[in-house]
Amino acid sequence: MKTEFCLVEKANHVMTVRINRPDRLNALHPPGNIELGQVFDDFAADDDMWVAVITGEGKAFSAGNDLRYQAEGGVRLPMPRGFGGLSSRFDLTKPVIAAVNGVAMGGGFEIALACDLIIASEQARFALPEPKVGLAALAGGLNRLPRQIGSKRALGMILTGRHVSAQEGYELGFVNEVVPHDQLMARTMAWVNQILACSPLSIRASKDVVYRSLSMASLQESMEASYESVTRLRNSEDFIEGPKAFAEKRPPNWKGR
Repeated sequence: MKTEFCLVEKANHVMTVRINRPDRLNALHPPGNIELGQVFDDFAADDDMWVAVITGEGKAFSAGNDLRYQAEGGVRLPMPRGFGGLSSRFDLTKPVIAAVNGVAMGGGFEIALACDLIIASEQARFALPEPKVGLAALAGGLNRLPRQIGSKRALGMILTGRHVSAQEGYELGFVNEVVPHDQLMARTMAWVNQILACSPLSIRASKDVVYRSLSMASLQESMEASYESVTRLRNSEDFIEGPKAFAEKRPPNWKGR
């Protein structure tokens, strides 16, 4: 699909998305968010795409909401998939990795929090600074960050709007790995390749069960619940191929079906 506000590449079961508004530190306005929603709709529907990576062009991941666009009277449009096309997306079982190359502020941080893994350049910075401009992080930041790192640690960021380094993000627990800036995409692809070595349907079932279990109060309920993704896995060719390849001492040939 033709895009205006991001660059999209597809190869070897991986979709790489680069937010492309570097003149505004990749801050996003409603048209950009809607476009990214369409990009990830396409990813969800494409059976040949198994993993997605999102990063930013230039020196920023995303500075968040484009307040200048808003101040200039830009039209507010409904964004059904939320900020970055990800923050209000709850039905995507394929894994998405944020490769954070610079500042991830406000909505930019909320995009990263909506991803399954965060690989951060040592130059990355994170914050939810909305209270400093009379706003609030209502695109999932106030909901996801406490779930990921605990309420006290999250409120330490939320109530101050302070900037957090990549290393502190790792120590707090929302960053999976901090890497030298020039190795960000190489290290991200190393994570991608580890995921691709696994059955794509196993990965989707695993992600689905983890997130849906977190929304259930009872451990027993979460373990006894029925998951369509697990049923699909058990009925797949890959469910047969995995043990067969193990017994034959060869790499599995995953089909994703």
